Amino acid sequence: MQINECFLKLSSNYLFADIAKRVKAFKAEHPEADVISLGIGDVTQPLAPAVVEALHKAADEMASCATFRGYGPEQGYDFLRNAIVEHDFRARGINVAADEIFVSDGAKSDTGNFQELLSSDCVVAVTDPVYPVYVDSNVMTARCIVTLPCTAENGFVPAFPQEHVDVIYLCYPNNPTGTTLTKEQLKAWVDYALATDALIFYDAAYEAFIRHDDIPHSIYEIPGAKQCAVEFHSYSKTAGFTGVRCGYTVVPKEVKSERMKSEVFNETQYSLNQLWNRRQCTKFNGTSYLSQRAAEAIYAPEGKQQIQKTINYYMQNATLMRKALTDMGFTVYGGTDAPYIWVKTPKCMSSWEFFDWMLYSAHVVCTPGAGFGSSGEGYVRLTAFGTHENTEKALRRIDSKL
Repeated sequence: MQINECFLKLSSNYLFADIAKRVKAFKAEHPEADVISLGIGDVTQPLAPAVVEALHKAADEMASCATFRGYGPEQGYDFLRNAIVEHDFRARGINVAADEIFVSDGAKSDTGNFQELLSSDCVVAVTDPVYPVYVDSNVMTARCIVTLPCTAENGFVPAFPQEHVDVIYLCYPNNPTGTTLTKEQLKAWVDYALATDALIFYDAAYEAFIRHDDIPHSIYEIPGAKQCAVEFHSYSKTAGFTGVRCGYTVVPKEVKSERMKSEVFNETQYSLNQLWNRRQCTKFNGTSYLSQRAAEAIYAPEGKQQIQKTINYYMQNATLMRKALTDMGFTVYGGTDAPYIWVKTPKCMSSWEFFDWMLYSAHVVCTPGAGFGSSGEGYVRLTAFGTHENTEKALRRIDSKL
């Protein structure tokens, strides 16, 4: 038996597994320490009452022969797909059809899996720093990866690749930097993709945290994007579904891979919508009925109000963190249209050095920026997903140790 040697090119541990290992070791050495995590992007607030009610109702349905559900449609139930179309797109004047929506167990899986549709010869461009899944999932298939540095010097807006690329990963609001693109900046990328026959993978997992009108919630707000972009959404942070697991991917029928055409097959067979549907039917048994009913509930009037209240809760943390850290003398980015704070490390400390200082001095966990790519060195990421009490306590600790 031979293994896929591409896996040997990955770092020994996934970034957050490495952080968890270090924190576990610290806690073993210092069992009395009260460690506060502002590192991993997990949520702390409970599910909205409307979601909990929907889960209970769905569970009761599963307890009766008359209403029991077994395997559902691999693409997602119509009740959720139609709700997504109506509230996430049509309400913003965007024309997306229900059969272009594919419900999943979250954006992480789909952003990694979607590249299965593409040739291993495709050249992939990623921003740097970047969410590690984009890179690792393509390393596993030996694709050539081009990095697009996003730094303070270029305002965290990536420049176009100097060489031809086939796929471009964009995540805005951005993880990890918490920065955004305006509609004009995103339009430039759509125009570039159309001109160069490139495909954009657009991760919109944090769009619900946007506060400013000139920041697009969907790439499909940009003319022409339906010809060149696939968009990924998640309820993990929006509705606290990190443990429930539900999200969706939008694959417009207009998106086709020109390079995959041949004389043997006709053009329609190379619609990415059709190919992704075929992939899902083969390798995915669908998101659970309970999770989809829970997701549907966030679009009801009371669900929307409750979800917005939770989002506001986290963004209050972000505002507090941004102000407090700035007052302490740190250089801070993000935190205005995203739940992430990107902090320049002091005194030329490396990302991991500052991680250790935070953990051992303040007993606070952050995420080293170097784990997101070379351009992340010299930064750490903090998240606003803690409780108000722990966020305030962590900030006081950091301030007292400076």
